[in-house]
Amino acid sequence: MKSLMEYQGYHARIDYDAEAKVFHGRVLGIKDVVNFEGDCVEELEQSFKDSIEDYLAFCKQRNEKPEKPFSGKFEVRINPELHELLYEKAAEQGISINKLVNRVLEEGLEYR
Repeated sequence: MKSLMEYQGYHARIDYDAEAKVFHGRVLGIKDVVNFEGDCVEELEQSFKDSIEDYLAFCKQRNEKPEKPFSGKFEVRINPELHELLYEKAAEQGISINKLVNRVLEEGLEYR
């Protein structure tokens, strides 16, 4: 069984080990390793929240900015022909490639 949890903008993937009868979680989208576990859902949820709070406190103690999983930036590699097509479509519409890609993704994902 696999699932996701969210707390304060951080997301975690949850796995269940049926043999050990324990839930394991790992925070996604950041380079730092933040893991947690619990024997039941309530314990897992609390462990996740505690792990995030500990992570944030640790960053503050070290005077470091905590990583955020979603900066709004990501790099995508595409073939040169598609890049050219994006450029042409964006130019036709008088917008940037970035704006065109945002629009296409929003429509494709039925975002908003």
